Amino acid sequence: MANKTLDITDENRVGLVAFGGDLPAEVAERAIAGGYFVYPVNITGYADPNGSLSSGDWYPIGAIGKIINALKRQNCTHICFAGKVDRPDFAKLKLDKKALRELPKVLLAAIKGDDELMRAILSVFEREGFTIISPQEIADSLLAPVGALSDCLPSQLDHEDIKKGLEVIAAMGALDIGQSAVVCNGLTLAVEAQEGTNEMLRRCAGLSEAIRGNANARRGVLVKSLKPSQDRRVDLPTLGEKTVILAAQAGLAGIAFAAGNSFLIDREKMRAVADREGLFLWGVELPN
Repeated sequence: MANKTLDITDENRVGLVAFGGDLPAEVAERAIAGGYFVYPVNITGYADPNGSLSSGDWYPIGAIGKIINALKRQNCTHICFAGKVDRPDFAKLKLDKKALRELPKVLLAAIKGDDELMRAILSVFEREGFTIISPQEIADSLLAPVGALSDCLPSQLDHEDIKKGLEVIAAMGALDIGQSAVVCNGLTLAVEAQEGTNEMLRRCAGLSEAIRGNANARRGVLVKSLKPSQDRRVDLPTLGEKTVILAAQAGLAGIAFAAGNSFLIDREKMRAVADREGLFLWGVELPN
């Protein structure tokens, strides 16, 4: 059952704008189980065409006016944006009239970084009278807990790598770059940019074993945390089974994530892979 942190009734209907990955379906499942009305809006090129929400309505990302009108027809008062959002190619977007009117503000925000871009997009919907809610307000059971989620535990050296990784992400966040870093024995092996966490891990797997671990002698940590200035209503760090598999293939000792500020998709599968491969999964409590 969903943890009801919102008073959503028939008069407060939630439009779920679904982007990439498994998070939208997980949020929808918990919302429906909790008795919420959910109207899914799948974004073409992002949402899973074979997923559980695929029977819902579909719109291109540039059809802002059409999306707003659809939400209003469904009497939605609240909107939840869920899933991975890659920056679009503005030169190739097919924009409707509403999007064209908003484009100068959006482009100005885009120059300042992804966080400002998302705030600009959210503000378009807020000005139309919608209340923006976060996925965690509907499905906070998906949030990562503090401490161990696996049989393996981080060593003192791992804890030092975790601390370094958080420092790297904080510095990246000031430049609005990414949410993940890989650190091994104090050396930063990789940082996440536009390619995403999984591609970053694949890069790590191609590095020399002289600077990273392997299946027989695991070293290094994937650290994933939100950027210090980001809007928590969208794009919290999300991890799933695939992340654990790729971390294992890169020879890492484990994964650390921001407790209460990261989504874990199907944590039982994550735990099973981690225990089988000998990795730790560790929830870090961030300072207030």
